Amino acid sequence: MSNQYADQVFDALGEPVRRRILELLRDGPRPVAELARRLPVGRPAVSKHLRVLGEAGLVEHTSAGTRNFYVLAPAGLAAAQQWLVRTWDSALAAYADEAAALAHERRSQSGGESSDRGERQTGRPS
Repeated sequence: MSNQYADQVFDALGEPVRRRILELLRDGPRPVAELARRLPVGRPAVSKHLRVLGEAGLVEHTSAGTRNFYVLAPAGLAAAQQWLVRTWDSALAAYADEAAALAHERRSQSGGESSDRGERQTGRPS
């Protein structure tokens, strides 16, 4: 997922009404009128939000007669998930590298004193 596409997806998801629309579409296709009844905004605003979600690849549109139906676009959500996983994996790898470096630094500073100290005091390896 390119950064530009990721920006578009996450910009679309940044609006609470759009996230609510995606939640409503979880259970399957819905006509615009039904979505509008279940949201705190009017039908024209719902249509604008759906357009933004569609441009971001998060919903798909079909027409049946005079009714417009919207459904989740799994590919758009999968792309967002992949971006999050890559970002999280990078962050975890950086954390693991930093933790390993810190542990190495602490071992270097102690110079092995803790294991030597135990042996000197008791005459046996600790």
